[in-house]
Amino acid sequence: MTPPMSPPRPMSRTAIRAAAAFVTVSVLVAAWLLLVTVPDALAEERAFRTAATCAADDSHDGGHDDGCLRTVEARIDRADRVTGRKTPLYWLYVTDADGTSTRTRLTGSPQEHPVARPGARVEVTYWRGQIRYVDFESTRRYTNADPRGDYRLPCSIGLGLGFYVTVLPAGMLVAYRRSLVSARVYSWQVNLLVLGSFCLTPVAAAAPWLTDSAGAALLLTGLAVPAVLAVGTVAALFLRRRQKDDDTIAVTPSVPAREHVFPGTVLGDVPYAGGGGYLVAGPALLSSTPDPTGAAFRRETPPTLTPVRVRPPYLTDPGRPDRTCLVLECEDDGVPVLVVTRRKTMPWVLGALRTPPNADPRR
Repeated sequence: MTPPMSPPRPMSRTAIRAAAAFVTVSVLVAAWLLLVTVPDALAEERAFRTAATCAADDSHDGGHDDGCLRTVEARIDRADRVTGRKTPLYWLYVTDADGTSTRTRLTGSPQEHPVARPGARVEVTYWRGQIRYVDFESTRRYTNADPRGDYRLPCSIGLGLGFYVTVLPAGMLVAYRRSLVSARVYSWQVNLLVLGSFCLTPVAAAAPWLTDSAGAALLLTGLAVPAVLAVGTVAALFLRRRQKDDDTIAVTPSVPAREHVFPGTVLGDVPYAGGGGYLVAGPALLSSTPDPTGAAFRRETPPTLTPVRVRPPYLTDPGRPDRTCLVLECEDDGVPVLVVTRRKTMPWVLGALRTPPNADPRR
């Protein structure tokens, strides 16, 4: 006889509303990044790449804010390394030939080649009022104001967030529909959607860094979608064929040779229920206890506790056990009792119970 079970509880309206608000905000953020921030960064990069050298009469203050490249000679005053960063970075202070002093940031260390020595002569190139690169004799170093590739970070966040919030509503819809017909907390349909999201989201987020243009990043992401869908379809067909109407899990009992203490709990309207988050299993002994060592405050199960079957967690189970747990349905003189523990320690629980000769805990 299986202990009675109440109908599965569907997702609460509060959870649905919170998820809907999160999805809405995430979609707006992703849309802003992909439709506004990324195009602006690409336009800035395009303008810099196509910028021409300033004419001789524009190479002074008059052409300082123009869209041309203004290159002037300068002297290095000093180079101060930025501390507290994992990526080496330093400020380069220079003075132009006309006496104008300014600074710019460069990646690396001042001692790396080319060495940023005080007093050394360099050429700095301005574009739209900022130093974009510095020429150390025959070596060119681009500064942190270099606009090339600025689209990558917003594109990465936008694509990754966009794919995540696209799959999230589908996963919640499947979880809601499954909760109406199945008591299982975790179904393979939801797990498959989550796995697909975990595959697509990192690919979408990494695509801008693995390619050399925004178009190539979108193409790489687009190619990943049918690949993941194809694998997911094959996996769905395989899992559907394996699905059984009975979700009883076969577990072979293992009689402990000595006492073992491990996470677990006993649930039910019995005096030995609760008692903490640990179980003690030994030869013909099963107790619950709040003591991690298992030495104190034990509540031993009686000989009348009979195992019925092992199953996955249900929505109706108190405390909603996580996916690493299994639930052992038991009876104690007609009273339903649940023993919850991890998959790897469930054999000890079955072996510790005083199983009658005509009962099969693997049913």
